[in-house]
Amino acid sequence: MSDATTDPIQLPAAAPADVLTDILREGARRLLADAVEAEVDAWIAHRADIRDDHGRRLVVRNGRQPERTIQSGLGPVSVRKPRVHDRRSEAERESFESMLLPPYMRRTESLDALIPYLYLRGVSTGDFNEALEAILGRAPGLSAATVSRMIAGWQDEQAEWSRRRLEGTEYVYIWADGVYFNIRLADDDTRKQCILVLMGATAEGRKELIAVGDGYRESKDSWLEVIRDLKRRGMSVAPKLAIGDGALGFWAAVRQEWPGAAEQRCWVHKTGNVLTKLPKSRHAKAKAGLQEIWNAPTRKEAETAFDAFVEDHEAKYPKAAECLRNDREELLSFYRFPAEHWKHLRTTNPIESTFATIRHRHRRTKGNGSRAACLAMVFKLAQSAQRSWRRLNGRDQLVHVIRGVQFIDGQRKVAA
Repeated sequence: MSDATTDPIQLPAAAPADVLTDILREGARRLLADAVEAEVDAWIAHRADIRDDHGRRLVVRNGRQPERTIQSGLGPVSVRKPRVHDRRSEAERESFESMLLPPYMRRTESLDALIPYLYLRGVSTGDFNEALEAILGRAPGLSAATVSRMIAGWQDEQAEWSRRRLEGTEYVYIWADGVYFNIRLADDDTRKQCILVLMGATAEGRKELIAVGDGYRESKDSWLEVIRDLKRRGMSVAPKLAIGDGALGFWAAVRQEWPGAAEQRCWVHKTGNVLTKLPKSRHAKAKAGLQEIWNAPTRKEAETAFDAFVEDHEAKYPKAAECLRNDREELLSFYRFPAEHWKHLRTTNPIESTFATIRHRHRRTKGNGSRAACLAMVFKLAQSAQRSWRRLNGRDQLVHVIRGVQFIDGQRKVAA
């Protein structure tokens, strides 16, 4: 990745550590130390009955390892991990490995998410130390060379993840979006390049990152390449429903590769699109009218609210009315699926929230970013966010969706 970014974000000067930060950091150090102590005590207690012929314990504590510094969101936190001595024979001996403090861990997961975030905001490797010092107070050991090695490792990890086999995987729902970043990836193309992101809901209701690729958000060919790659790697079952923005070339690719999948347009995107065609004085009333549509408990009531909105705006604001009317069927597809899932299906929010602070930043910096590095950063950021993605409500209903059971207004249709 080039260090030549000439338009990085402006960072505040690093401020001296304040008393509250020192207290919090000391509290974090004690909490981590106590947790690791409790962990090793439990591990040894579980082996308390392992004794020699004289009744002496064979698995005991043996001091502590040298102090280790962990980079965290509060700055550097120092801790010493306890040692364990197992006096049994080599064949029986066990090694204690802390789950809280794995070997070679030098950064918390929150910091690993911060570095991709800064990169995607346009900060070059040469500026990382300054940026992290401004945020954390101190960031020793995170030099440009260290960050470059980290990014190289993440690129390898992302490349391997992108080649993983997908036989036996099934995603009931799929969310798609194209996300723009503050990195210029090409000099010879005036189209807006972006990162294409797919995530899906498994049969167990878990949300997972499926694919991260680069291309053009409005391009059918770009999305075809992503979907066909998934199929080549063994993803043979089409989703029941795809959710995305109406402007995506994704839909043409879906109709070609997954012709049986239903389509749901994102209400958050559609609301934004409609509001841009109205004066600000009308926004509050328009938002309320749109919410009345997608919050309606039945398809019939939604249709009534839909017609009322179009009628109210047709004469004075025909472009706003047309914008809504163009995707009528696709905006109301969610009524054909379980009501418990509606809040998940009406929007691409799972992807939106992950990149909320950096998406839609179409301005490009003058420096070039590495395409592979940018993909790796998006992958790491999404992978970090994935740990907090909520499982679907009403997971017991997914088996019926998979079987093709018909739902009317969110309720299973009862056979006559």
